[in-house]
Amino acid sequence: MIIVQKYGGSSLATAARIRNVAKKIVAFRRRKKGISLVIVVSAMGGTTDRLINLANMVSKSLQGRELDRLLATGEEVSSSLLALAIRSQGSSAISLTGAEAGVITDRAHTKAKILSLDTGRIREELKRGRIVIVAGFQGISDEGEITTLGRGASDLSAVALAKALDAEQCEIFSNVKGIYTADPSKVRAAKKISQISYDEALEMAGCGAQVMQGRAIELAKKFGIPLFTGSSFSKEKGTIICKEPIVEAPLVSNVTLNEAEAKVSIFRVLDRPGIAARIFAPIARAGINVDMIVQNVSKAGYTDLSFTVAIEELERTIKIAKKIARQIGAGNVGFDKDVARVSIIGLGMISHPGVAARMFSVLAKNGINIKMITTSEIKISTVVPKKDGKKALRAVHKEFIK
Repeated sequence: MIIVQKYGGSSLATAARIRNVAKKIVAFRRRKKGISLVIVVSAMGGTTDRLINLANMVSKSLQGRELDRLLATGEEVSSSLLALAIRSQGSSAISLTGAEAGVITDRAHTKAKILSLDTGRIREELKRGRIVIVAGFQGISDEGEITTLGRGASDLSAVALAKALDAEQCEIFSNVKGIYTADPSKVRAAKKISQISYDEALEMAGCGAQVMQGRAIELAKKFGIPLFTGSSFSKEKGTIICKEPIVEAPLVSNVTLNEAEAKVSIFRVLDRPGIAARIFAPIARAGINVDMIVQNVSKAGYTDLSFTVAIEELERTIKIAKKIARQIGAGNVGFDKDVARVSIIGLGMISHPGVAARMFSVLAKNGINIKMITTSEIKISTVVPKKDGKKALRAVHKEFIK
């Protein structure tokens, strides 16, 4: 039986923490006789940001290939250190890079997609009785170039390996004890959730909750891989992410706050077929993910169109949007960085009408203005002024989470 475990950067941030993780892994293996362990690791806490800062200090233009080679070293360091720590505990271990672990990707540097997995080397090492430590977040293209899979993609590495190895379990460990009804650092009344659906977890990731990487959850859902997420610092049970909860779903399972988005507006856009495609196609080609989109009612054949993007993509988005506006004969392009998105998520919303009105009423009672709204079957998102973000989060959580 194979079990895949992933340890995040916070769990590996210092030499002492690496030794503690090594003890945890060795003790787990001794308790669970007959199992084989594949451990996926992130870079030591803060390493990726430090490397990006160094790159910015030497170059204004970060080239994808060189950036990938630089960032991949972070996971390689933590995988080697963890293997050494496990060996010092008397167990056999070996560290592998993404390439050595057989992670084959496309050629899209910094945001590569996994194309295939050749697990032959991993299986050979497991047969030798070794604990295999794989550097997450990275792979190799068919041209032999090192690639990375995007921020937070060690989760994706773990889920992909769990599928390729037909693992019994995939366990994700960080410094958080599981998934909560809201960020416990912002909402004291937040409660830990014992079990949640893939769909809810996906919506949470998309709304900015630091649960797991969205692509990892999506892959787990596609292949029906149950996920466990918990703390590497606690023995307390965490949260299981699976197809659907055992019991009837609560009306709202989670309230999220995302303060890392910006609103972009293109004014005086001709209201005619094909214009939206001309606006969003170039943005998509640039690899920029657009989230909420709102179009005002047309007046005299013109409309205003607003959408949200991640704050780190704002500068590129504005540059592209201004070019598009000139091409289609639109007016000015504006932006607002002082916004936050508050969302409620829950499978129970499907069968309960009036949830949106209840949310809007709570925000109104607290004097919070709504700038944008989007809804789906299990999610309602509102954009509010950033100064009111935490206030909105707490008010909405108090209303829906009992």
